[in-house]
Amino acid sequence: MVLSRWPRLAYSAVLYGLAPLIGWRIWREQVPTYSRLQRLGTRLEPLPPAPRIWLHCASVGEVRAARPLIEGLLARFPHHRLLLTTMTATGAQQALALIAEQSATDQRRLTHRFLPLDFPGAAKRFVARVQPELAILFETELWPNLLHACHRQAVPVAVVNGRLSPRAFARYQRLRPLMHSALANVTWLAAKSSEDAERFQALGCAAESTTVVGSLKFEQALPEKALAESERLLQAWGGRPVWVAGSTRDGEEALLLTAHRQLLKRFPDALLVLVPRHPQRFDEVAALCEREGWEISRRSEQQPVTPATQIYLGDTLGELAALYGAGSVAYVGGSLVPLGGHNVLEPAALGKPVLCGPSLENFSDVAEPLLAAKALTVVDSPEALASTLAEYIAYPQRARQAGEAGQTVIEAHRGALLRTLDGLGRYL
Repeated sequence: MVLSRWPRLAYSAVLYGLAPLIGWRIWREQVPTYSRLQRLGTRLEPLPPAPRIWLHCASVGEVRAARPLIEGLLARFPHHRLLLTTMTATGAQQALALIAEQSATDQRRLTHRFLPLDFPGAAKRFVARVQPELAILFETELWPNLLHACHRQAVPVAVVNGRLSPRAFARYQRLRPLMHSALANVTWLAAKSSEDAERFQALGCAAESTTVVGSLKFEQALPEKALAESERLLQAWGGRPVWVAGSTRDGEEALLLTAHRQLLKRFPDALLVLVPRHPQRFDEVAALCEREGWEISRRSEQQPVTPATQIYLGDTLGELAALYGAGSVAYVGGSLVPLGGHNVLEPAALGKPVLCGPSLENFSDVAEPLLAAKALTVVDSPEALASTLAEYIAYPQRARQAGEAGQTVIEAHRGALLRTLDGLGRYL
């Protein structure tokens, strides 16, 4: 039992050694209305009264995926407040946008803060200050000192939508003693698939604490505000062929511009809606487009799409669903470059045919049923992307069939939210 402390102590020593680098990262990852000292477990503004549920999501994608769970918790447990924490500044902005879309009553019950860094003292102070009745960690947010602090203060911990890709599992295996001691503090693991459950158990999670509930990503609702904005954009763009490239990453935009150039040879009035994943790259992507001579309009500057506009840069946060809904075809980024892909279900839920590159490791579980239903097409080059886009634009009936197939897949895989809420209810 004494020996089990050493992996965590060694991990903490490494964190202290990296403190200058970590401090620089925090200085950059900041929202002006928040104190940077929140990262040390201090300066935590007053929270709504207890009882309190705490849910942690890493960044933008996790906040989006957790939205059905957040709204489900608010509805299922009306006497509890919910604290939502994120690690990144973009995640914080996404969380604030989500809060703003709730009813006035739920806005008072839902609060956002930054998660402190996983230093032992910061984790201990944070858990003592929040005093949650239940801690919920989304997907793979397994912070050893935070989990230890929850255990010491008798706070049950649930990991929901638990996932471990083969690549992540291989990394964690090299740290198995540390992961074993961390996972020993998990009260309940709601895994999204049996493969994920087996990987968690191989790292030390108890089998009796693990349940396969399915993926919460299939539970995404379509916000009415986003649907209304999609309709407005469709009318404003006057029936042009539109394809939307969402969550694009560094090195990928150049490939997409090559595909768009080829598409214009067949459809000269085609419009590309380009939405980079990270806001710190918005200006960089705009400069790339301008260097290549494209006519662009920027959403952040409220520039209109004119007949001459070839690229509409979606350089805002929290509007990807609205932009996907305004297109005829969707491409999901992070996949023509080897980064594991992003959420292919978001455009599929909107009834759009979905394209992506071959790098889908992070979303293989949700991609497989879409591929089987021919709602998702994998392309391995700009040429293949342009060709597939042209086919969908030339034959709208094929696009409708693919979009409807995707919606059918999503409907068939629903149920994880109810199973997750039932499991969490045992601890509240």
